[in-house]
This record gives sequence, C-alpha cells and structure tokens, in this order.
Amino acid sequence: MQRYALGLDYGTESVRAIVVDCANGNEAAVAVSKYEHGVISHSLPGSSQSLPHDFALQHAQDYLDSGIGVIREVLKEVSAEQIVGIGVDFTACTILPIKGDGTPLMFLPEFKNNPHAWVKLWKHHAAQAQADRINEVARARGEQFLKYYGGMISSEWMLPKCWEILEHAPEVYAAADIIIDAGDWIVQQLTGQFTRNACAAGYKGFWNAELGFPSREFLGALDPKLADIGTKWLQNIVAPGRKAGEVSYEFAKKSGLKAGTPVSAATIDAHSGVPGMGVGDEGAASIIMGTSSCHMILSRELKFFEGYAGVTKDGIVPGFYGYESGQSAVGDIFGWFAKAFLPSPLRGEGRRERSERGVRGSALDTEDNFAVLSKRASALRAGQSGLLALDWMNGNRSVLMNANLSGMIAGLTLHSKPEEVYRALIEASAFGTRIILEAYTTAGIPIREVAVCGGLTRDPLLMQIYADVLNLPVKVAASDQAVALGSAILGALAAGLFDNMNAAIGKMTRPPARTYQPNAAERRAYDRLFGLYQRCHDIFGREQQQIMVELKQLRMNHQDTKAPRTD
Repeated sequence: MQRYALGLDYGTESVRAIVVDCANGNEAAVAVSKYEHGVISHSLPGSSQSLPHDFALQHAQDYLDSGIGVIREVLKEVSAEQIVGIGVDFTACTILPIKGDGTPLMFLPEFKNNPHAWVKLWKHHAAQAQADRINEVARARGEQFLKYYGGMISSEWMLPKCWEILEHAPEVYAAADIIIDAGDWIVQQLTGQFTRNACAAGYKGFWNAELGFPSREFLGALDPKLADIGTKWLQNIVAPGRKAGEVSYEFAKKSGLKAGTPVSAATIDAHSGVPGMGVGDEGAASIIMGTSSCHMILSRELKFFEGYAGVTKDGIVPGFYGYESGQSAVGDIFGWFAKAFLPSPLRGEGRRERSERGVRGSALDTEDNFAVLSKRASALRAGQSGLLALDWMNGNRSVLMNANLSGMIAGLTLHSKPEEVYRALIEASAFGTRIILEAYTTAGIPIREVAVCGGLTRDPLLMQIYADVLNLPVKVAASDQAVALGSAILGALAAGLFDNMNAAIGKMTRPPARTYQPNAAERRAYDRLFGLYQRCHDIFGREQQQIMVELKQLRMNHQDTKAPRTD
C-alpha cells in the first residue's frame, strides 16, 4: 500500500490540504477552501459597530469548517487508511482565548460581541502600544531574551496581544483558561491533546531552549496582573515533526480521517515552507511570498544583530539556528493598488480575454488588472519612471520593527502612469528584502541564493526584479503548495517514516521549477535606486520617523469619529 502524508496549511484567507506520496513527493491531491468570514477588520459579523483601527480578527469556526472541507475533498483521491501522518502549519502569531476544554470564548453568548474574545490574526497591529512598553521595560531591565528577537519585539506577537486583552477586556482575560496559538488549537481539535509547538513559542512567544520563558518578575514589571500569565500559556513544548497526538475518534467521525493517525506538532506557515522548498542547509534565503513575505535563513552559528525578528535553535531545520525576518505587506500592497486605484477592468486591455471566457461583472477585474499592469510594467527599465516607494503600507516588520510606520511614493508627476506606480511598488518590496538580506551578510551569515514559493512567484516580472535588485539567483519552488508540502513532510516525520528532516526533504521534494539570474545592466540601475531607498528608509524610518507616525495618527483620529464601517 502506498503511504501518503497530509499537510494542512492555514493561511490568511484560506486553508489548503495536500496529500503527498512519501516515497517520491508526488502530489496525489490538493484542495483549497476560503474562510467564510475572511479577515474581519471593519465590524464583527452581524454588527454595525466599527472595530478599532488596526484590528484584524477571524472566526474560529471558519478554521474548522474549511479544514474539514478540504480533508473530505482530498479523501476523494486517496483513502484515509493510506494517510500515515498529518502536519499542520498556521499563520503566526494568530491567537485566541479558550476554555480548558478547547472552546473559544467567542463561541460563548456572553463574549460573542466582544472583539477581544475573537481570533486575533497575525496582522492585528492594535497592540503596538503594548509592544512599545514591552521593549522599553525589557531594555531598561537588560532582559536577555530581547537579543533573540533582534533587540525589539513586534505588536504581532503573543505577549503584546495578551496584554492588550488584559487592558481593554479584562473580563475576557479572566475568563480565558488558555490563550493559545491557532495552530496549537487546530492540533488540539484534531487530537484532543494540548501541546505548544516550539516554532511559534520560540519565534512569537518569548520562549527559547536556552532561557525558557520570561521571568515572573519581568512580567510583573510590565503589569502586576501579567505576572501569572504563564498559567494561561501552554508550557509543554513539542518540536515540529514530533508527534503531538493522534487523530481522535471524534474528529475522525467529522472529517473522514482514520482515528489513531499520528499528528505532528504545529509549525508556523512560513517556516514550513523551508523544507517544502527543498532547503535543508545554510547558504540560501528562503522567502515565502504572499500577502506578506517571510524570510528564513539557516546558520550553524548563533549571532546577534539588527535585522531579524527571531532566532531559535532547531526552530526550522534540526541542527541549525533558524533566523526569521519579514515584510508585513507585499502581495497586499499590489492588491490594494489594483483594487483601489484602477478602473474595473483596467482601460483598454483585458476585456477581450474576459469576454472570450464568458465572464461578466467584476469577477475577474483585479486579475485582469494584474495581467495588464504586469505586461505594461515589463516594458519599462529600472528607474525609467522616476518613482521610488517605501513598502510600509502595513508597517515595517524588519529591520525597523515598527507597525506605526506608513508607506510613501516619491517622484509622482502629472505624467506618472499606473504601470509605473505598480513597478515602483514591486521594486520597493524587493528593496525591502535587500535591506533585510544585507543585514545578514553584514553579520557574517552567507547568502548565495534565494529560494521562493507562494502565489507571487507566478509573476516573471516580479521574480526578475527580485533577482536584479538582490543580485542573486532566485529559484522558484517546484511545488505550488510548498508550505503545505512542508507540513506533509512534518507529518511523515511524526509518523516515523524518516530518521531526520533532510532524509524526508530528499524523498519528498523536487528541484526548482525555474531559476531567474540577475541582469547586469538592470542591476547597476537598481544599485543606484537602492541607494535612494536606503536614504528614505533611514530618514523616514529612523531620523524623522515621527512624520510617518503623525500622518497615521491623523488618519486614526478621523476614523475614530466617523460613521461605523461595514464589511
């Protein structure tokens, strides 16, 4: 009987499942299901009350419904008996308060209208004030854990979000028996067992193997009511690829899976993409490119420097220190521009193709716009538009670690065209990546190539710009589902099919689908543009950052007084 591993990949907008042959990496089935409620940023479903600025919530039931849906879909192609192991990855840091039996507080009548009882998605940035205070107190006390996070922690992480709940909804905080990473909650729903995955705990939860969790004294210095938060955090740390439990009889009945199937401890979605892209050694920067970008670098050495958001021993691949950096918005920026500023569809092109496909209305407007923008932008040369952007439309995760920063487009004239702005936004995201990678190479961590996966890698223009800006070969993963594939690899490890991660990678992944080499002429032009980007980066991100912060504050002040928004 063929043996397959199932990977469940929980992203920002949807969950996908992949079933992979453990002997050769052949993908037997893939299924995707969008969350019914998507990202909730305006108001809770059924409510007209506006959510505060920078809120990004989700509905926990969506995770269960969509997850069971994709499992049932892939089981049409393979039998449950053939699936020998299951892996789960999830966005991070996405958290939710629950009762001791796993029930989310948002499911309870008394909390269903309280936004702090809902899932706080990774890009929920409303805890920036708490993050700022954590950084201030940790620096003043000389807390050792801070250096494992590049000297600064983010509003996206576990502790700031927990503190935000405590300060703004103390009744929710008091009622929560556990505040859990969403990936660990899904594993608990699958198995009935509570575990805390070492990946999310290490990169987003203030834990590492050397120091453990922050001290009670430090937490009390933040707020005396936080001193005992450890009682609300799971303490039993389990590494991804290690068995967290087995599919319970109850979940087997709901999903069609076989009870007793081993389930790996969860992992962060981006980190799962590293083995899924076939990377198991140092020398490569692994980038997962979607609504945001996450950058993972493996090294045998532990170094402390500015530019990474976290480092954890064995956090990605055993035997290496795994470093993580990231950009809070990439694909989100391109989507925002195409939807908010362009006609539907873009004038003059894309309509014929739309008509030939028999599509009416706006179903493919954004898709058409991207196709036309990419075609027109491909005809431009580096620097031709005279435009330069800062890619901080959702704050800056690395290296500035400041969610209060906002974006910018410089050089606009009455002659500027949509495709020129679009190309400048792509270039800005590539420049942001170069800032990050140069921080690593300056610290003595070698990067000789870039491995990429995610939906954005389908755009040849974007990939070539990255190769030119970074002056490195960019290798596109063979699998369109590299993150889910990484989870399947972890499931195979949890089932005991392989002795180590590299053995699993060798069997279950394939060589890159495409490689983009730098163009020398474009690279020289981009070196000049990058110098200008660096100056803007330092002026508006360091020296005069208050300009960006105050502009954002003005917008927030007006949002606080305007009429309620609706989704």
